[in-house]
Amino acid sequence: MRTDISNSVLCWLATVDADGAPNVTPKEIFSSYGDDRIIVADIASSNTVRNIRSHPSVCVSFIDVFRQRGFKVNGQAFIIGSDDPDYSVVGAQVLKMAGEDFPIRNLISIGIEKVSRILAPSYRLFPDRTEEERMASAYQTYGVSPN
Repeated sequence: MRTDISNSVLCWLATVDADGAPNVTPKEIFSSYGDDRIIVADIASSNTVRNIRSHPSVCVSFIDVFRQRGFKVNGQAFIIGSDDPDYSVVGAQVLKMAGEDFPIRNLISIGIEKVSRILAPSYRLFPDRTEEERMASAYQTYGVSPN
């Protein structure tokens, strides 16, 4: 899962508001923490933070678009404010990723409760394709090439 997290450009964090309406937003800066948490940076996530404070059950998904696989993670989230003593330790990786360009207001810490694998349909349709073939196909589809 750590490999797919590090190879994903975005994750999508789903929360529920006070009226029970779902809210899904892309998050650019996130990482794993230990064996049981995912940390997401709150850069401009006022609705997400408000939702978590009233309903901590969340779902976060991330996909490595070139390998065409990822994970869906369900868990309980809580907010770690910048004044919390654990902020700099728990947030070390996302703070490094953000650098000076992205001020992080809070950390969203998601305790992992359930993990489900996400695979593109091509895994079922073409089970004999290698990872390299899948990646080559994705590069062609998206009109990009590897470094």
